[in-house]
Amino acid sequence: MMARLTGKLFMHNLNCWPGLIDAGQGNVVMTDSNNYAYFLIGSQWYKMGSLTLKHVSVGPAGIWGVALKDNDVYKYVAGSFVYAGDLQQVDAGGDGQVVGVTYPSTIHCLKSTIASAYRERSTLNWTTLPGLLMYFSCSTKYGCWGVNSGQNIYFTRVTPSTCGISGWIQVDGLAVMVEIGTDGSVFVVNRGGEVFQRQGIDSSTPQGTSWTKIPMPSRINHVSYDRGNLWVVTDYGTILKCFC
Repeated sequence: MMARLTGKLFMHNLNCWPGLIDAGQGNVVMTDSNNYAYFLIGSQWYKMGSLTLKHVSVGPAGIWGVALKDNDVYKYVAGSFVYAGDLQQVDAGGDGQVVGVTYPSTIHCLKSTIASAYRERSTLNWTTLPGLLMYFSCSTKYGCWGVNSGQNIYFTRVTPSTCGISGWIQVDGLAVMVEIGTDGSVFVVNRGGEVFQRQGIDSSTPQGTSWTKIPMPSRINHVSYDRGNLWVVTDYGTILKCFC
């Protein structure tokens, strides 16, 4: 069972509300209500360029984002965003690989060797995975999770160097987004803005066994988990940092 959560209002130096948040390897990034990306250093948010993003992710493969207007995906390199393809949502939390989905819900993976070495604009060979998802998230431990347009939840393992998968296992429950911590902890948000954590995850049962509801003060729009901290964006634009 998960330890009782204790939370606090995380104050930030922004003049607008947060959009989404992502944490990985001790780093935290977010987009604001104007769709600009920020990086957290200490207790201050620092703007990352002028590109407007609908989604941003940080992990072993670096910082990746999806542009607001045209679904172009970019990697943040040396202070600039470098074009790397076309996706609707992107996740850099895997073991070096980058995964994401397109607007028609096709699923794609960039091999770890390519993702980590990518520094300047060039043609990339994204691997198309079987199935359809609207949200896809990976961890360095245990595997990857996704949700489809019907809010069904799925688990698979992805081989970072080849982007091969083990096959899809449907997991009980419904969700509109799923996020995985580097330690393999899994959290989902459902359509009602409720947050649940997956229990019973280990090397022999990586898909876990059950869900536990995490009490929250209001409806939740987005979550991310890293190093014992659950980062939460509420529906009224507040960032909560919950310790667990």
